[in-house]
Amino acid sequence: MKNLEEQHVCVKFCFKLGKTSTETWKMLQQAFRDECISRTQCFEWYIHFKTGRTSIAEDPRSGRPSTSTDSVHIDAVRHLILQNRRLTIREIAEYVCISFESCQAILTEKLNMHCVATKFVPCVLTGDQKANRVNISQELLDRVSVDENFLKTIVTGDETWVYGYDVETKAQSSQWVGQGLPRPKKARMSRSNMKVMLLVFFDWQGIIHHQFVPCAQTVNKEFYIAVLKRLREAVRWKRPQLWTNQSWVLYHDNAPAHSSFLVRNFLVKNETTVVPQPPYSPDFAPADFFLFPKLKSTLKGRRFDTVDEIQKNSTNQLFAIPKEEFQKVFQSWKKRWERCVASEEN
Repeated sequence: MKNLEEQHVCVKFCFKLGKTSTETWKMLQQAFRDECISRTQCFEWYIHFKTGRTSIAEDPRSGRPSTSTDSVHIDAVRHLILQNRRLTIREIAEYVCISFESCQAILTEKLNMHCVATKFVPCVLTGDQKANRVNISQELLDRVSVDENFLKTIVTGDETWVYGYDVETKAQSSQWVGQGLPRPKKARMSRSNMKVMLLVFFDWQGIIHHQFVPCAQTVNKEFYIAVLKRLREAVRWKRPQLWTNQSWVLYHDNAPAHSSFLVRNFLVKNETTVVPQPPYSPDFAPADFFLFPKLKSTLKGRRFDTVDEIQKNSTNQLFAIPKEEFQKVFQSWKKRWERCVASEEN
């Protein structure tokens, strides 16, 4: 309605300037483009102003007022939405026996609702799992308050797939174009079948140990124990102070290969303390929210023809991450614990 009145004002203004109806119509097209009123409407309003009309508002229409948006229909729509929030406007309109436009008006104007896509999360946590997240976060914060160097003693890691070709992100494919030029196009691509699994362990100072899983090898409990043995040797040579003081602790996720009895028995036997991680919480794992996304973002859009090329380039990118970035992520990790505890308190 507001847009129509603006165009009526423009028609009136052009008439006052002495423009013809055709000239007025062309100027409206140039100004409002797709939202411009029709040629017939423009000429009708031009005649209205020519015959002495001063009002720019539409004339009131006769007929029975619509009852589709009364309180009865509003309550009916609200009841349906509360029962099933995935109903479409057309389905609701059919249930309530009103028009699509009236149903849309009730939802957006009367009920002040809008349709949004659900947010993807790895797992919808139960109440006990949420409480466990808070308890573990509080436990880790307590350890930081007691020992200010606690973050520097944590060694964390995980495994991930690295692909021969991984599709670049939408932001990475953006291009600068001049005004009026067509939008660049790209073909739909998918990840390559050629891939290799990478295991990485790191701490406050950077990468401690990394290795690639041999082809056709499954990361089971026996293989993971062999990885942990190599990790212990890497800590011994690269972090001698942590090794001498036996102050380093391990933080890994709850994957079956990581949490099996055989692995837990190995860690206990070698006096390796494990920091607890809440289940279904990749946002609490530095490898998931920092290292792997940062590594893969540099490899997206690049094509490697052999497994050796994948390993070489991913290793180069892995060790190109500066020490300062690792220190920042550990501080960011601590802030995630704080936000988790604060969200429960609120």
